[in-house]
Amino acid sequence: MPRIKKKRVSIRIDMTPLVDVAFLLLTFFMLTTQFKPAEEVEVIFPYSHSEIKLPESNTMLLYVSKDSRLFLGFDSSILMEKMFGQPNRLRQAVEVKQENLGDLLIKARISNPKLMTFIKSDAESEFGTIQDIMDLLRKAQITRFNMVTNFKVDKKS
Repeated sequence: MPRIKKKRVSIRIDMTPLVDVAFLLLTFFMLTTQFKPAEEVEVIFPYSHSEIKLPESNTMLLYVSKDSRLFLGFDSSILMEKMFGQPNRLRQAVEVKQENLGDLLIKARISNPKLMTFIKSDAESEFGTIQDIMDLLRKAQITRFNMVTNFKVDKKS
């Protein structure tokens, strides 16, 4: 006696809940994302041929603006709070006076001995200001520091 085959029932997956979940996740991430704060000072770097990249952590940045104002910043928000207080925790850098810079450099190195120092100077800033900063770094026993520049590619014909 031949068997009668049952008709195969096709499986249908309802995609509506999946779309709802995807939009809820998208909305959640859009609302909770914290973007990089705006820079405290706009600095146009001079050009060089160095290809060294800035590290992601343990960095201390000294900004020198076009009008020779000094800004000091750290990659860690905890160190920013320790150095400049709670209101400046999420800022990228804080303006400092040249007279206070030496003490701040020493305090930062005591807080984190692994800090690497980088100077981000505007191409049009005065050389005397940079020289004063290098003297302050030497007095604070920071003998290794880097100048941040834009990479310039030589055009070969």
